[in-house]
Amino acid sequence: MNNINVIKQVAALSGMSIAELKKMWADLHKTEPPQCNRSFLEKRLTYRLQELAHGGLKNESEKRLERMAVSGVEAPQERKRPPGGQLLPGTRLVREWKGEEHRCTVLSDGFEYQGRKFGSLSAVANFITGTKWNGHVFWGLRRQGEKA
Repeated sequence: MNNINVIKQVAALSGMSIAELKKMWADLHKTEPPQCNRSFLEKRLTYRLQELAHGGLKNESEKRLERMAVSGVEAPQERKRPPGGQLLPGTRLVREWKGEEHRCTVLSDGFEYQGRKFGSLSAVANFITGTKWNGHVFWGLRRQGEKA
């Protein structure tokens, strides 16, 4: 299947009836389609067409996703960090604290949180919590007591 053919097939999905989408699902997946809405079917069929044309996920990626699905989180030892443990500029850190989601962006010369610039992750964590925190522990980059 070439790229043009895949693009044509994907474009045709929006003009198909639900019955046609379900038949296509059965043909491509060799299973009955799940009870779902049109949007779900179109998205999954789009992925399947591309997967058949270009290949799917690497085995390593599939295993990692399975582990994450079972545990609900990525194992800390599997997180990829740049050499020396430095965070790359543009990295977004997300943390829930007391029912509120907090987002912090790594800058080349500090950290940005809610439009304010901070010199360290600890300063951001202290600002959010009002108490002293190790920034790497607060943001889940390191466990309590773990060496840098």
